Amino acid sequence: MIENIFPVAVKKFENGLTTENLIKKQDLQIGLAETKVAQFSEGGYVILDFGKEMNGGVRILTFQATNVKTRIRFGESLTESCSNLGGEKNATNDHALRDFFVNLHDYSDMTFSNSGFRFVRLDFDGEILIKSVVAVNHILNKKTIYTYTGNDKQIKQIFDVAKRTVDLCAGQEFLWDGVKRDRLVWIGDMHPEMLALVAMYGRLPLIEKSLDFIRKQTPLPRWMNNIPMYSMWWIIILADYYELVGAKAFVKKQLNYLVKLVDQLHSSVSEDGTLNYPFYFVDWPTSHQPDEKHGVRAINIFAMKKAIFLLDEFECDSSKAQETLNRLLKQEMKIQKSKQVAGLKYFAVGLDSSDKELLVNGGAKGMSTFMSYYILKAVASYDKKAAIEMMKEYYGAMLDKGATTFWEDFDVEWAKETCRIDEFPKAMEKDIHGDFGAYCYKGFRHSLCHGWSAGVIKFIQEECE
Repeated sequence: MIENIFPVAVKKFENGLTTENLIKKQDLQIGLAETKVAQFSEGGYVILDFGKEMNGGVRILTFQATNVKTRIRFGESLTESCSNLGGEKNATNDHALRDFFVNLHDYSDMTFSNSGFRFVRLDFDGEILIKSVVAVNHILNKKTIYTYTGNDKQIKQIFDVAKRTVDLCAGQEFLWDGVKRDRLVWIGDMHPEMLALVAMYGRLPLIEKSLDFIRKQTPLPRWMNNIPMYSMWWIIILADYYELVGAKAFVKKQLNYLVKLVDQLHSSVSEDGTLNYPFYFVDWPTSHQPDEKHGVRAINIFAMKKAIFLLDEFECDSSKAQETLNRLLKQEMKIQKSKQVAGLKYFAVGLDSSDKELLVNGGAKGMSTFMSYYILKAVASYDKKAAIEMMKEYYGAMLDKGATTFWEDFDVEWAKETCRIDEFPKAMEKDIHGDFGAYCYKGFRHSLCHGWSAGVIKFIQEECE
């Protein structure tokens, strides 16, 4: 579905008159005698707030302008909309243009770019009269079969924001990881997204199309997205999707690839259970940490159990998968400090007492958006109340900072002495967007709408009703 969304507020402007006209809903058609326009002189600018995260571009209806060079900057936060490319805060045009120049003319109606954003800043190098600036938003529009119906207002808010997050990521032809970046089918990222979407909508052709796409893009012996663990996640997604919605004919088409992938995974595990992968990846916060290989083992075990289920279900030989599982179980997973890995361990082999203590220690500290579903489910297996409180603490901290979608990465410690995403930092405050993030998503490169954060929807369905 494509929506035309008017701004809800003018956050700031200079050298402008009647800018309030930009937040008035008008017919999206230019006439020859427009009176409700915003007027800017040379050097003028305006920052518009659309109220919520969008996935798309901006449509500008210009009444009068003579080849006015205009800089357009998109921002998921207010500060990002005022940033320059590069620099210490790492603003970027990677994957989608969000900072560029266009020329505007008399009676023009033009749409620009396709990115994730909430704020748009326009800078003008000449006199210009603008009728309207609207967001052209792409979002999944489908009747739900599940929504949260409980009485807890905070859980309802978390559900609604998570829903918008994944609806935006599912608003185009494939299921994306995020709408600003990377706008790709990252198959590991897709497991929490799939759980959320199926919980709300049931069977979705979009999911099947994305699973097919990544399989066709990855002839064996290549690994999906060039990450061995993501090929394991493909197995997990395929099995969980089948268990949740059926789709027998679709799964049958994947079996030949599944059998060969299981063979490849079998050859990557020694008889004593030693892993032999070119590299190891669970989640960015676990990168190069002592627990990382334990997390990979957990994902591998999880995948082999799912492979055995699927192969048995479709009367295929599951002996290689079973042998691989037996090898993997020969070595223990002693988790030192990673809640992400402990959460995955729960799905692989269950938890011991030290794992349980680690998971609840410090509440939401140490959680990540990617692994939030697995962490929360692990905690709920022995203390549902604690799990719900961790969810509220973690996701509530993003809401308190103005989130209208949930983020690629978030540490609850970032919430201390930082501004909201719809504000400029005050004295002694840090910018929660530009000053934080880590690993591959530092500063403004960090996305504030990422589908893997929506796994909380499945947790709410299973544990909060």
